[in-house]
Amino acid sequence: LHQSEADPSPKRANQLRTTPARSPISEVKDLIHQSHEAKKFSYSPYSKFRVGAALRTLDDRVFLGCNVENACYNLGVCAERNAIAKAVSDGFRQFKAIAIASDLNDQFISPCGGCRQFMREFGCDWEVYLTKSDFSYKKMTVAELLPDSFGPEDLSKKKMSNIPSNL
Repeated sequence: LHQSEADPSPKRANQLRTTPARSPISEVKDLIHQSHEAKKFSYSPYSKFRVGAALRTLDDRVFLGCNVENACYNLGVCAERNAIAKAVSDGFRQFKAIAIASDLNDQFISPCGGCRQFMREFGCDWEVYLTKSDFSYKKMTVAELLPDSFGPEDLSKKKMSNIPSNL
C-alpha cells in the first residue's frame, strides 16, 4: 500500500490510501484486507462489535472508516458512513466498491438499513463486499442490498400538482 501523494502526513495514513494497478481479484482482496485493518481502529466500548470499511473511488483512492460509538447510543456512526463521509468531504462522489469487515465468523457482515440508504445516495451499481473474519466474502451491489430504493433522482420526478392545503 502506498500513502496518497495528496497528504504525506503520517496521521492520515489510516484514512486515505492509493494502490498500484492490479488485477480485479487482487483489487478486491486488497480492499477486503484494508477493511479488516480499518476495523482495528473501531471505537466500540459498548457493543464490542468492531466494524471497518474500505471504500474505493473511481480513481482507485481508498478511504477507510470504522464504527465510532457514543454513550448516547443513537449518536454512533457506522464504518460505512464514516468512509463515505471522508471521501465526500475530500470531493469524491463516485465509487467503485466498498468492503465491510467485522469479527463475525459464521456469517457475512451486512450493512444496516441506514448505511444502505447512505450508499444508495451515491448510486446503485457499485460493488459491496460483505466479509467474514477469515476474509471470505460475498459480492453484492447497492441495488441488490436496497431494491426498489429511493434516491436523489426521485426528488425531481413529477409530483401531484394539486396538493391539499391541509397538509
